[in-house]
Amino acid sequence: MPYRRLPNTDQARLRAMKSMIQKGTQVNPFDLAFSQKLFLELQAFLPHYEQAISQYNFSKDRQAKYGKLLGDQFKMSRLYVSHFIQVFNFCVTRGEIKAEARSHFGFDVDDKSVPDLGTEQQLLLIGRKLIEGEEIRMSHGGTRIYNPSIAVVKVKFEKFVEYFNNHKNLLVTTQKMHDRVVELRTAADRLILNIWNEIEAKFDHLPSEEKRENASSYGIVYFLRKHEKEQQTED
Repeated sequence: MPYRRLPNTDQARLRAMKSMIQKGTQVNPFDLAFSQKLFLELQAFLPHYEQAISQYNFSKDRQAKYGKLLGDQFKMSRLYVSHFIQVFNFCVTRGEIKAEARSHFGFDVDDKSVPDLGTEQQLLLIGRKLIEGEEIRMSHGGTRIYNPSIAVVKVKFEKFVEYFNNHKNLLVTTQKMHDRVVELRTAADRLILNIWNEIEAKFDHLPSEEKRENASSYGIVYFLRKHEKEQQTED
């Protein structure tokens, strides 16, 4: 025997509720297969649920687009930070800057390598140390580095930090909206279940096939079990 299955996606839930609201506006209140109390509750609930889904999807799409822009800023900032450290090391090798100056950046004085900048957190840490350390080094009369200058590196790095912070805020906003949708899903499932139960109870006196046919007109979805599908195929 076919069985009903509650909607398991947001769009399916919306379709189910809209079908019942549409039926409620077409049928005389006394002939409606579920109570006016649930009908009014459904009318009040649907706009909030639909709006929450729309806001969540908008925020999620915006977050994804901003994430791509953040990725571009990350690559550019990493490039400038890395190049500055390389040029600094060349200056040390040529004897223009003392190796001890690496300590201003929190680096080992004998470490000639470029630190790992593979993640956003690593770039944030090294970038800040580099800019602060270079300002201290210059205040002590250090030789200025060009191509790239620390001023250009700072502009690129601060742009990355701006995008990083904005993206982090978007993540928080999207998560809050997701939590709200999850909360409303629970309420939607409970409401749909209560209405479907009343609808089926209304037609319970009818033969099974006629009962399902009437209930389906309200948006209740029935599925065939595996052996029933196979039997239909054979027929």
